Amino acid sequence: MSDLFAPAALGPITLRNRVIKAATFEGRTPRAEVTDDLIEFHREVAAGGVGMTTVAYCAVAPGGRTDRHQLWMRPEVVAGLRALTDAVHVEGAAASAQIGHAGPVANAASNRAPALAPSRLFSPLGMRPMHVPDEAEIRALVTAHAEAARLAEQAGFDAVEIHFGHNYLVSSFLSPLLNRRTDRYGGSTLNRARLAREIACAVGEAVGGRLAVTAKLNMEDGVRGGLTVPEALQVACRLEDDGALDALTLTAGSSLLNPMLLFHGDAPRREFAKTLPGPARWGMRVVGPVFLKEYPYREAYLLDRARQFRRELTMPLALLGGITNLDTMTTARAEGFEFVAMARALLREPDLLHRIRSDAETRSVCIHCNQCMPTIYSRTRCIYRPDRSPRPIGADREDL
Repeated sequence: MSDLFAPAALGPITLRNRVIKAATFEGRTPRAEVTDDLIEFHREVAAGGVGMTTVAYCAVAPGGRTDRHQLWMRPEVVAGLRALTDAVHVEGAAASAQIGHAGPVANAASNRAPALAPSRLFSPLGMRPMHVPDEAEIRALVTAHAEAARLAEQAGFDAVEIHFGHNYLVSSFLSPLLNRRTDRYGGSTLNRARLAREIACAVGEAVGGRLAVTAKLNMEDGVRGGLTVPEALQVACRLEDDGALDALTLTAGSSLLNPMLLFHGDAPRREFAKTLPGPARWGMRVVGPVFLKEYPYREAYLLDRARQFRRELTMPLALLGGITNLDTMTTARAEGFEFVAMARALLREPDLLHRIRSDAETRSVCIHCNQCMPTIYSRTRCIYRPDRSPRPIGADREDL
């Protein structure tokens, strides 16, 4: 326990411990603006004892959001984000901004902007074809990531996490299933990794060693023809060689095709269907068993895959997935992972870390039902935890 809760270096910054609140889209930014509700969400987690909390999702462009009420990085939100980072710092924790572009996961209808994909795909959310960016547009996306990192620095963040997972834009470029390009951004694994490497280097250069720069990287997509562990290892090795990243958080699954690989546990198909408009609700009932597969929950369920990355890489790694109790955190440290990342357990108990420090026998009461998942667009929360906060404007929107 003393090692887990001792200060730890993450690039140019020092965290008070090795536990990171993983990114979970908060659903608390109606009109794509920072709210007191969002600030309190992260302040409470910081007060609960984590070393760093991650604000998600900070899109690099308005069309890069999963819906138009999601936050996107622009000068107008810097003051609100500064209030958030100040509140987190008062509680003794660091703050990270997760930046990225949702790509094929973006809701084109809600954003009123085309979703992007590496190759021609049809958007089931926007009910229209996705736009395939040319090389000039790709360069603009790289620049947008760098500018988002600069704005994060102005807002007082200690770190930025670049989203390279879950078949968001960069992850879709990594996928041989989704990326059928014939230019230098398609074909071989190294070509498909080009966008990830360019963005990582651009973000690293933008913040100049003043902020920690991390990335959330898929170890595999979990779909036939998608990114595999051996390919992801090649990508990770190149990212390490480039030297722009201070750590990787290892993840898996596809928000587009197989989201439950990331979560494990119960698949809340009926609850998800209720959040959707009529036709989409019917569609979810039809494809739900295929789209929302069930993977039995177990502690550290991504560890077997992550071990392969730990053997090949020397850079710091954060283990994600089923990290809820002290013994699991201790196992992760013993296996060589510098950090652990938690999410759902902290939705149920924001003060879980403090209680574990006080009593090593403390067990998380999260039951891995995943009923929190359908709440992400109305206000992310554990449905079993009393919540007396006011609901934000825009909750339960029909356009989602």
